[in-house]
Amino acid sequence: MISIPKKTSKKKLYRKFKGINMIDNNTVEIDGNTISLDELINIYKEVNSEKKSENKAEMKRKNEQALKPYQAELIKLQRHLEETNQKMIILFEGRDAAGKGGTIRRVTRYMNEKHYRVVALGKPTEEQRTQWFYQKYISHFPRGGEIVLFDRSWYNRAMVEHVFGFCTQKEYDDFMKGVKGFEKDLTRQGVILIKLYFSVTKDEQARRFERRKTDPLRQWKLSEIDVQAQDRWDDFTKTKYNMIKQTHSHNAPWTIIRSNDKHFARLEALKVIVNSINYEGRDVNLDYTLNPDIVISGAREIEIMDAQRTSSGKFIG
Repeated sequence: MISIPKKTSKKKLYRKFKGINMIDNNTVEIDGNTISLDELINIYKEVNSEKKSENKAEMKRKNEQALKPYQAELIKLQRHLEETNQKMIILFEGRDAAGKGGTIRRVTRYMNEKHYRVVALGKPTEEQRTQWFYQKYISHFPRGGEIVLFDRSWYNRAMVEHVFGFCTQKEYDDFMKGVKGFEKDLTRQGVILIKLYFSVTKDEQARRFERRKTDPLRQWKLSEIDVQAQDRWDDFTKTKYNMIKQTHSHNAPWTIIRSNDKHFARLEALKVIVNSINYEGRDVNLDYTLNPDIVISGAREIEIMDAQRTSSGKFIG
């Protein structure tokens, strides 16, 4: 492919193509056909754009193919849960546009739909506001042999509700004091609980928001909360720090997924899930090692954020 610098003049441009004869300053002849230099430039741009689209589509196809061996392992894991009557809950938390939804779709793509559910609860009803806080979540908990994936969970109270004042300070404090005990009861009763926090940088979040604004297929994702997320970035960061520090435990640890690169975030999240339990038929030829640049324990994340605050006076993200 011919490389053309942006500032290349029309006169220099035609010299890059063999078999092109210049008729005048704005017209060339190619194999007996006359064409303007402007039209030639537009043709080149179209061909170059099509080539980029083809490369992007090919990369996307390769990325999806790379996930398939681990998606196959998830089917085995799911079968094991069915046979042993075990229950699994996976929480997907993180900032808006951090990649939670896309990862959930890759996790569930080939699963037996009879034995998993995705739960994404909306704004609580007036009746739910009068109930025990966890009641609306418990009603969606898995039966034996089932996986439930929460696209945001009870940790809404520790993040979005707290930052935007959708709950009182007492409601927030009560949640932070009681959630570890709640999760300890779940795991003591045999529930496999996986807590994933998807961590995206401020610049990448802004880029994804901008794409949502301009892409008609993604505009539905952009909410009023999203619009304010960039302005409230530091508030969310501080709340994230407090949430992970106070709710990371041996029984229910947090796993942080660096999600600026969507593909690697999805791949590593799949690995975290298949590594959570032992099951028969595991493909021993697969690499289940977690990428330490993508997957960080909750405890390690707190150490990193503490170091950021010490060196720069504030958290970065």
